[in-house]
Amino acid sequence: MKILVSSTLMCLALMLGGCQSAYYGAMEKIGYHKRDIMVDRVKDAQESQQDAQKQFSSALEEMQALLHHDGGDLEQAYNNAKDEYESAQSAAERVSDRIDKVESVAEALFDEWQQEIGEISKSSLRQKSQSKLNQTQRSYQQMLKSMRRAESKMAPVLTAMKDNMLYLKHNLNAQTIASVKGEFTSLQTDISSLIKEMNRSIDESNKFIAHMEP
Repeated sequence: MKILVSSTLMCLALMLGGCQSAYYGAMEKIGYHKRDIMVDRVKDAQESQQDAQKQFSSALEEMQALLHHDGGDLEQAYNNAKDEYESAQSAAERVSDRIDKVESVAEALFDEWQQEIGEISKSSLRQKSQSKLNQTQRSYQQMLKSMRRAESKMAPVLTAMKDNMLYLKHNLNAQTIASVKGEFTSLQTDISSLIKEMNRSIDESNKFIAHMEP
């Protein structure tokens, strides 16, 4: 069902030329509201973080294998590490893209919610709806802050990976590999910290989804 809906969304997005307001309006006509879109996008962001965790771990493993290379094809070991680094880079880009999409729909949802509160004539109902909106926004901001904090840890790790891969590329021999082993100890610590931060972000996402879903 989700695959069918996702395909429908993609087709409509292309037809609408990226106009978000028209996009959301079209989705509502088929019973797919901003709240539903937001929950799905948060889940997509979670999936991208989980994938990034695996990719960063795989990149570290291949780099460690390169550092402890003992015989065999040294260039192949380097290429394996390089491929995993590039996969981690792509995974990080997907994380950022999906967080941006969460922010986009959140802004539209909260704006609409606030506008509709103003249309409620009964003050008691208006106050209850405003209270619910405030609670949802607080939960959202806590989740988004956690997402962005985890995201911010990816760039320094990728930069360190890139520096070491480029250095090794230009000096691919046993002596050069031995000279950068200390760098990888620090990198291992940074990746461990990144994965823990992503786990915290995923936990916050689960709390937000529970808040949003009936």
